[in-house]
Amino acid sequence: KPAAPAAKPAAPAAAPKAAAAPKAAAAPKAAAAATTAAPNGEGAAELEAKVTEQGDKVRSLKAAKAAKEEIDAAVATLKQLKADLEAQGKTEKGGGAAGASEGKKEKSGGGGGGKPAKKEETALAKNPAKGGGLDIKKAEDVPGWYEQVIMKAELIEQYPVKGCFILRPWSYRIWELIQGWFDKEIKSMGVENCYFPMFIPKCYMDKESDHLSDFAPELAMVTKFGDTELEEPVAIRPTSETAMYAAYSNWVQSHRDLPIKLNQWCSVVRWEVKQTTPFLRTREFLWQEGHTAFADKPSAEKEVLEILELYAGVYEKLLAIPVVRGTKTKAETFPGADYTTTVEAYIPATGRAIQGATSHHLGQNFSKMFEISFQDPNDPSGKKREFAQQNSWGITQRTIGVMTMVHGDDKGLVLPPAIACFQVVVVPVGLSAKATQEEKEKVRTTCMSYYMKLSSAGIRTKLDDKDQSPGWKFNYWEMKGIPLRIELGPKDIDKGEFVMAKRNVLDKDLGKVVGKDATLAQDVQRVLDDIQKEMYDGALATRDANLASVDTWKDFSPNLNQGKMLLVPFCGMKDCEEMIKDKSKEEAADVEVAGGLKMGAKSLCVPHEDKFNVNCPAKCINPDCPSGKKVERRTLFGRSY
Repeated sequence: KPAAPAAKPAAPAAAPKAAAAPKAAAAPKAAAAATTAAPNGEGAAELEAKVTEQGDKVRSLKAAKAAKEEIDAAVATLKQLKADLEAQGKTEKGGGAAGASEGKKEKSGGGGGGKPAKKEETALAKNPAKGGGLDIKKAEDVPGWYEQVIMKAELIEQYPVKGCFILRPWSYRIWELIQGWFDKEIKSMGVENCYFPMFIPKCYMDKESDHLSDFAPELAMVTKFGDTELEEPVAIRPTSETAMYAAYSNWVQSHRDLPIKLNQWCSVVRWEVKQTTPFLRTREFLWQEGHTAFADKPSAEKEVLEILELYAGVYEKLLAIPVVRGTKTKAETFPGADYTTTVEAYIPATGRAIQGATSHHLGQNFSKMFEISFQDPNDPSGKKREFAQQNSWGITQRTIGVMTMVHGDDKGLVLPPAIACFQVVVVPVGLSAKATQEEKEKVRTTCMSYYMKLSSAGIRTKLDDKDQSPGWKFNYWEMKGIPLRIELGPKDIDKGEFVMAKRNVLDKDLGKVVGKDATLAQDVQRVLDDIQKEMYDGALATRDANLASVDTWKDFSPNLNQGKMLLVPFCGMKDCEEMIKDKSKEEAADVEVAGGLKMGAKSLCVPHEDKFNVNCPAKCINPDCPSGKKVERRTLFGRSY
């Protein structure tokens, strides 16, 4: 059951109402800015020209690699000019603070407050309008924002079977890039790809009844074909242990037949009865599942951690998302496994953790069930048989949903360069209606030359030469999240340079960098590398700011309700964990909770890295702990998908 879509709440929880409070408080600042804007009597046009000029200066300083103090001073001036321009615009519209306030009232439905607007946004989320930008802010309504982003960025399309969604080429390409990286890595470890049938016969289900009982509520069955009832119904795989291990039993007779290292890329079906959410919880989803068998335990356990590190690599190297590597508690261990290891990510917008992927050590539990055994090479009689040591591991399309939730913003999707379908889009600019045919041809041929050079350098590039305005193209590709946009016009060509706009920086001036025609591929690759690092570093800083070490219960719920993950001393017992879950849910009932969802905390993992285990108390965090067991390591707790 590696990395299956969670069996907990279906949709990302809405941010608390309190998150919107800073906006209401912004009006006085706007008023103050309006009274001090344009001290020299400058109008909006003059200020806009100064902003443009200062923006060019900032880009030039960056391109020239000027001293940090000089760049910082220029950036500060640019920010002040923008503030002056914004304030001047409000003054000219006759709004000031009052105008801003009235505008907000009107937007939220006049005297009715914010609730009517909330209902309207939810309706928009269910049927988002085609084209245009997002109608919903991420900080105000995470579920509605998420639904709009995945539709308008063309990741998915609706499908008439509940809980099933069409993966459009934009999202499937992301999955292919993840697949390509991971597949290469596991093949270097000696893993081979295969494919087993999706139908599981009753005889296999009976043999593994204890294991499949965990999936029973979600097990989809085929009972007839046409109008004819099947003599023996078959299940559609929720996971493939049953289908694969019977074959392993036939293949293994000697220790020389081991190890077996197989993986399959496929879809599985789990007939979710709760509300579904694209990528995070669906009835059919894509994944890979690896199933390996070894003659000895040390080799199997070594692979468990090697695979776990590859999963961490998917998130950290490709998706630019930091994860905590750890081992699940007994309550969260995969049924039939000796132990389960996991990588856990954090969603700042909802203050919740999410399981990224899992790698299980099954021990001999399944090999005894399916008779995967071999003659013990150390037994002189030749009669003793040993059972194989097994692992299973997997990662799903959930990766795409986690990436969207962590990096997406109010302009749409934000793709890390490592898994972007296109890393760069080249957009011709600066051609007015008065442009000559010669100018148009020069821009067209130079843009094509850029496309060819970048593609030859291994950079995934899109040339957008469609008959639409540059502004339309900017908005379209920003929604789809392409990491880097190259703007190329006649003046740029004459100067032997081009402008790069970074998608991960919202400020349209601060996010621009000048490149040189002579070093096109090198400049573009350098900025792509910068974007990948900036996205990871930003996500890491946010994750760490929401990670708290808590030693006593009085600090548990207050930190949890702020949307934090908690590192706590915990005995590891199932009964104690249930008590913590119930107690934290009860204590959240009458308080404001970050993310809005007042669910109890659950254990996420016991982190492997020592940096998460500083000064661990010996006593369990639960004051009513029934075990009295001495604690040796901290356990990560939090609200989770």
